[in-house]
Amino acid sequence: MSESAVTVLRLPADGPPVRDERDATDLIGDAFAAGAAWVVVPVERFEEDFFRLSTRIAGGIVQKFATYRLGLAVVGDISRHTDGSGPLRDFVRESNRGGQLWFLADEAEFDARLAAHR
Repeated sequence: MSESAVTVLRLPADGPPVRDERDATDLIGDAFAAGAAWVVVPVERFEEDFFRLSTRIAGGIVQKFATYRLGLAVVGDISRHTDGSGPLRDFVRESNRGGQLWFLADEAEFDARLAAHR
């Protein structure tokens, strides 16, 4: 592994849901134990409320990752959520412009984005 390689914690789709800040804190602990700078979470691991910004669940989870300076990538198709929510569409677009939170179609897109981001 080269010095510039970034360690990524990749979660499987079939695991416990990421429901709240407590679950985010557990993931952050797992990431630190693995020496990871990014956590890739399949969209299937998030409950519906994550995608309803009015619940503030996404904001709380994202803030936990930001506090610990870890990147979070949500991978998978979220079009059914963004199609019905202008604010969520805007949130996704703005997040993808930065280097902390990305919403991407799949892990291949994550890998390409991460390589370009370094």
